[in-house]
Amino acid sequence: MSNCKLYLFNPDNDLALANDDTNYMPPASARQMASDLALLPSWYADSGSAVLAPSAYNLAFLKEMKERFLLPVELMTEPEVAERVATTALHPVPWGWNKALRKRLLQLGVCEDTLPTLDEIETLRTLSHRQRAVELLPRLQLNNSFCGTSSYLTDADAWQQFVESHASALLKAPLSGSGKGLHWCRGVFTPFVSGWCARVASLQGGIVAEPVYDKVEDFAMEFRADGRGSVVFAGYSLFTTGAGGAYAGNLLLSDEEIERRLSAYVSLTDVQALKLRLEQELSALMGKDYTGYLGVDMMICRFTDEQPLYRIHPCVEINLRMNMGMVARVLYDRYLHPGTCGTFSVTYTSVPGEALAEHERMAAEYPLRQNRGRVTSGYLPLVPVTGRSLYRAWVLV
Repeated sequence: MSNCKLYLFNPDNDLALANDDTNYMPPASARQMASDLALLPSWYADSGSAVLAPSAYNLAFLKEMKERFLLPVELMTEPEVAERVATTALHPVPWGWNKALRKRLLQLGVCEDTLPTLDEIETLRTLSHRQRAVELLPRLQLNNSFCGTSSYLTDADAWQQFVESHASALLKAPLSGSGKGLHWCRGVFTPFVSGWCARVASLQGGIVAEPVYDKVEDFAMEFRADGRGSVVFAGYSLFTTGAGGAYAGNLLLSDEEIERRLSAYVSLTDVQALKLRLEQELSALMGKDYTGYLGVDMMICRFTDEQPLYRIHPCVEINLRMNMGMVARVLYDRYLHPGTCGTFSVTYTSVPGEALAEHERMAAEYPLRQNRGRVTSGYLPLVPVTGRSLYRAWVLV
């Protein structure tokens, strides 16, 4: 029997982990995103893999991209899964693992022995809890060029005292999606925030509380865990966030160029030391409990009255799943011409038809140019865009 990795994009993973129910139903927005961006894994999948997606719109788009870029994947629809398992050992590679996804894959006919057990997913949920980042942060403060404090608080008095003792504070639900489950406070512990904290703590045990820093750059270190005890560095991510903290997009640059940009603020010796320390800490924390990519989000912060002026916040959070920064890393390394720079963006519009109009405008304004199968300039849609699309994923070089 042959082996085949089956990639799938489930952007609701963090929400499903927080919910922790095998019957979890994602909100309409997450279902729309999963549908619109179903082909995104085809850009980072291993050669000879399949991507789980509906064939409508996706099949023709994938055929065109395979001709242009030699994408090493095929499309597999949900009804085809049950047929294929008779002859092929399908090994699912989702965006992230949760109990509801495990149940869905079993219902599609995927063999149980290719899936993590419920106990293994529970371990993964424990490792994904923001309390792990709180515990790891002090062990990454290698010298005075690093900054950051974070507290896991479990009672109402502690939440109130933290908010009222900081001019600006950020409260986080321990399990939540990108840019979700966050509350920004300005010294006042309002009844609304009090109620939110109580609800979150009753479900997840507590609240993560942090001071707000003067951030000048968002970046991340990406890693790959082999499941046998080793976690190794896989590249950098330089990204942007919106006003509420949600992911907005990535710069597409070589690792060397990202290091050069970081070196304008901090010592590369410190960056390299942090990379090595994280390999050690992550290997010890999860080396045998997780297989796949993960990212550690970081910041460069500015301090006006003290030296050094710029410092590294080495662990804003840990994303124990595939993430957009890793997608950007693979896109640059596989599909952009060396020396180019660009942006990778995931955008949303609430009005059907607007995404298609913007897609057509960009395709006309920035014609795609390639050299030996790599992009030299222009606009590259990573998924098909139709009149019903609300989400797009694309590259502009």
